[in-house]
Amino acid sequence: MGFILIKGSADRTGGGSSSNVIGEDSRMDLEGQQTKKLPVLVDLGKGTCIPCKKMKPILDELKTEYHGRAIVKVIDLRYEPREARKYGIRLIPTQIFFDAEGNEVYRHEGFMDKQSIRMKFAEMGVY
Repeated sequence: MGFILIKGSADRTGGGSSSNVIGEDSRMDLEGQQTKKLPVLVDLGKGTCIPCKKMKPILDELKTEYHGRAIVKVIDLRYEPREARKYGIRLIPTQIFFDAEGNEVYRHEGFMDKQSIRMKFAEMGVY
């Protein structure tokens, strides 16, 4: 499968602040669009993991396909390691879908094919 365990990742069952809402920093303008008004897919991985590499062209296509209707954001944990803790990442790649209000509605660990991502967006009302 190609999963990678993230050392020191946050325990999602412990106390502390909820990780199911995008933080204020992440709610800022992404690629010229307000994420507060659009659903968001955040893909967290590393450019060195094989499933992450396989997802890159898919995510690039989806960024274009859903432009103006949803945000597709890729976070490379090699360069932004704190994001693993922020989002409670245990395995990579992980895809997290947020609704237009910033609430987490779905999380998937591992490779996610284009059709599955499209289906999840459709369930969220994004066509």
